[in-house]
Amino acid sequence: MLTLKRTELNIQKFITIVAVLACCTDAALAAEEFKILVLSPQPWQVFQRTGFDSVTPKADPGQVTERGSADVKIALQLPPTLAEESELAYRLILVKDKFPLDDQWKSVALKRQAENFQATINVPAGGWYSLEFRVIEPKSQEPVTASTVPFGVGEVFLVAGQSYATNTNDERLKVEDAQQRVVAYNVFADSWAVANDPQPAPDGSDGGSIWPALGDLLVRELDVPVAFANVAVGATASAQWLPDGKLHADLIKGGTSLGTFRSVLWQQGESDVIAKTTSETYIANLQKIRRAAVEAWGFEPVWLAAKSTHHPTVYNDPEGEGRIRNAIEQLSKLPGFGAGPDTDTLTGENRGDAKSRRHFSAIGQRSAAQLWYTTLMERVHRVASN
Repeated sequence: MLTLKRTELNIQKFITIVAVLACCTDAALAAEEFKILVLSPQPWQVFQRTGFDSVTPKADPGQVTERGSADVKIALQLPPTLAEESELAYRLILVKDKFPLDDQWKSVALKRQAENFQATINVPAGGWYSLEFRVIEPKSQEPVTASTVPFGVGEVFLVAGQSYATNTNDERLKVEDAQQRVVAYNVFADSWAVANDPQPAPDGSDGGSIWPALGDLLVRELDVPVAFANVAVGATASAQWLPDGKLHADLIKGGTSLGTFRSVLWQQGESDVIAKTTSETYIANLQKIRRAAVEAWGFEPVWLAAKSTHHPTVYNDPEGEGRIRNAIEQLSKLPGFGAGPDTDTLTGENRGDAKSRRHFSAIGQRSAAQLWYTTLMERVHRVASN
């Protein structure tokens, strides 16, 4: 019979306690080490929707309105202890109402891609949304959770051209939508933010633009988030956007970063009036720019060119304006192109005075946004009806 003295009993108890504490500490460390870092979707990111047959949210009671959806890329940074292929559980949360669209957790297979784990899920048009994630930690078999910040599925546009497309107008506009569903993507910082002026355009312009006002109009009608990615640069002619140049590389980068988007919004022409560009040359330049871009992107978004040739404080050249306006009119009838708004019609109070930035006045910014809104709604309804 083994007899333990009090000292030995105390030592044994101490060893047991240490062992238990060690186990608890190991478990705590394991839980601490097993973290979920969400890489995609990013904060305020908007994915281009597809597959909708109506864009009007105000349908009759009982009528099913298909507003489309998007395949959203999930990218997570997870510990290497996770298997090459694991299962991810997720729930989609409508941020405004703070409730899951479906109470049931859904599952999707995670696959390791280099150092990250990726999956794709289909998300209905709308937002803002948040995603809740749950992964089972391999050792403890306990669930580890994480959640995203707001993202959405809606309409995405790539903006290019010269100064009228950037921040060279009188008033710095702010997004007025209560949910702040108009956002801008900074192509060069790879970040998203609410689209208050100035827009993240690469030319360093810091005034007002037309895009927050346009976004507010679209959101009010479509009831989905709207995003703009702006690569426009002031004082640039069409020849400077040709393939192999820096501007074209930035255009490619912008479209590639977005993945897919509705269309290119091209607001440019004044510098070609100054350069005495012929109609034939302008048409050929835009065709080359678009052809190389869609080849790089792997899909064919429509290219909407505004008639933007009038710069009353810089030149008085009705003939030169006419040449570029004629070129843009001809372009709008060619495959892959469409008619943008005629912003040359905005004169008088729509233009800045001698103390302004000599582009659009605050009234003109909103007028130009209204013209783009009309153009885009016609285009979106046309897509929806096909």
